[in-house]
Amino acid sequence: MSFAMLLSMGAFALAASISPGPVNLVCLSSGTRYPVAQGLIFVTGATLGFVLLFLAIGLGLYSAMQLVAGLDNLLRWLGAVFLLYLSLQLMRDNGRLSDDRKLSAPGFFTGALMQWLNPKAWLASASGIAAYTNGQDIWQVAVFAGLYLPICWLSLSCWVYAGAYLQRHVHRPLTMIIINRTLALLLALSTLYLLFG
Repeated sequence: MSFAMLLSMGAFALAASISPGPVNLVCLSSGTRYPVAQGLIFVTGATLGFVLLFLAIGLGLYSAMQLVAGLDNLLRWLGAVFLLYLSLQLMRDNGRLSDDRKLSAPGFFTGALMQWLNPKAWLASASGIAAYTNGQDIWQVAVFAGLYLPICWLSLSCWVYAGAYLQRHVHRPLTMIIINRTLALLLALSTLYLLFG
């Protein structure tokens, strides 16, 4: 595999990972609400969840799903319901930072599950596999997944740190409520766009 191909794969992974989407918005929200370490646990789950999804699609899961009528639509709608639920939780947040923040932060398994229910993750995986691998070479899929791992983790971490930056400079609950409701609305809109766009 040439250096130019690796560079191209890396650029695709960066664009797909850092661009706004449901997981990125939850990372930003987590950074505004919880300690950075808790946000990075979510990021690690989301990254590993995505890489496993990417490998599964690269090894034929997406093709196998096409054989079961309606399964892809069912997963898409389940994902949308889950993301809209997270949006509602964010919308209802009171903006106050309390001592029990650590207990209610989205964790590792939430991050991993979000990727499997995230239409953006499925689209990024399927289009990346189609564009950069021949669908037969497991080594190409493994190399691409290996590139995705650090790029995805660092990209999502940037969103957590951006949220932490906001949190340090925002001390009034009303401002946090406005930020959380804006993020909730963006999360809901991005979910609807992924469904109907």
